[in-house]
Amino acid sequence: MAKYFKKQYIIGYLLLLVLSLILFVPFRTALVFYKQNTSQVEAYLPIEEGDSFQIIFTHSIHLTDVVELYEVLPDDSIRQNEIIYEHYGIGMPANDSDGGTFVYEDGKIHIKDMNRVFPSIQMRNGKVVPRHRLVWGEEAERMVWLKDYFEPGARFTLKVDKLSLWQLLKGVKIHE
Repeated sequence: MAKYFKKQYIIGYLLLLVLSLILFVPFRTALVFYKQNTSQVEAYLPIEEGDSFQIIFTHSIHLTDVVELYEVLPDDSIRQNEIIYEHYGIGMPANDSDGGTFVYEDGKIHIKDMNRVFPSIQMRNGKVVPRHRLVWGEEAERMVWLKDYFEPGARFTLKVDKLSLWQLLKGVKIHE
């Protein structure tokens, strides 16, 4: 009888171990929006190495869109490749000390080939003009308004990270 209980105990322990591994071992790469300065997942977008995404916001003074183009690198860092805007002015780059190329196309200023690499990006969802958008997809065909996921003025850290099933269940999946 004692042998039977020992066997049941071992089987129960192994099942608990397997369940813990399934729930808590990070496996899914995602673009993660962490509540600022915490490890609390606010939202996430499943993403892979080489995928690109854009952050679009409306400049609070010019009231025109600014488009920032990013790419996910093999080490899960984020590379800014380009920025597009309509007017020089407060808060907009007038030169690129990182070696990017200024081009004027279609009535807009493009700084291309920026090659600025970040481990994470600190962001604030628009408070005065809450028109921040996240765009992704092979042809940038998917878009969501960040105000649908975050309060105006909310601060968060944007980072490519691996999430566990538990984190995926607790966070909000971004979808169109």
